[in-house]
Amino acid sequence: QVQLVESGGGLVQAGESLRLSCVASGRTFRNYRMGWFRQAPGKEREFVAAITWSDGITYYADSVKGRFTISRDNAKNTLYLQMNSLKPEDTAVYYCNARDIMTTRGYWGQGTQVTVSS
Repeated sequence: QVQLVESGGGLVQAGESLRLSCVASGRTFRNYRMGWFRQAPGKEREFVAAITWSDGITYYADSVKGRFTISRDNAKNTLYLQMNSLKPEDTAVYYCNARDIMTTRGYWGQGTQVTVSS
């Protein structure tokens, strides 16, 4: 049973930083692509960033390039999202995602709220 537990959300002012964490458990994630998605009120869930667990290749949405950095600690089975220069439009619930590259089966965490005030 795959379990993803996010933490690190909160309320910050525009321009400040936050780091989200996602602890993954339940299996070996060597063949997984791990990612962060977000969903703002009244909007669809959107892709933010992803990283392949095995070799660390990263992907970013254009809206966060240069401000957000995704990383992982294989030893701790933990995924991170460092968010700098936060903007009010970054306000959303952020979800951790694990997707098996071979089978495309995916798993979600419960989400963590990020609120950026102007």
